[in-house]
Amino acid sequence: MSSNLRYTKTAIILHWLIGFSILGMFALGWYMGDLPKNTPERAFYFNLHKSIGITILALVAFRIYWRITHRPPAFVDSLSALEKKLATGGHHLLYLLMVAVPVTGLIMSSFTKFGAKWFGIVVVSGVDNHDMHELYEGVHESVGIILLVIIAIHVLGALKHKFIDKDKTMERMSLH
Repeated sequence: MSSNLRYTKTAIILHWLIGFSILGMFALGWYMGDLPKNTPERAFYFNLHKSIGITILALVAFRIYWRITHRPPAFVDSLSALEKKLATGGHHLLYLLMVAVPVTGLIMSSFTKFGAKWFGIVVVSGVDNHDMHELYEGVHESVGIILLVIIAIHVLGALKHKFIDKDKTMERMSLH
């Protein structure tokens, strides 16, 4: 496939790194939610979750910068106008949600006595406000579930292009 139909190596690496990191964060989030409160194990996993979330937010910010400063490849010719609009809208929604999930997590953390640290470095100090914490916990979880659904649709769309349409859409984001 010609290089003008492929994403840059930087975009490809960020795509897969962020994608797999987000899926790992869902697994970690579900695991740690059931841990007993006020235990060292829970504190460890919550701090790890926050640290990885902050890292993902930074990677997403860099990915957005990269996307703005590097024109994406053209769509494959076989895509209809509707598919192009859906793909563009879907990607914009993914970017929005990839920012919204960690930002709501940081806001939620700001309403605990613990705040948020990035591998031990204070990023957000906490003020103990149970009601606001509960509110943002619900927002964080809801936006996260929406992100997971949009990721699933994204993956299903890619698989449709690979196995049903048999076009080169997935090759645009492959490392080979």
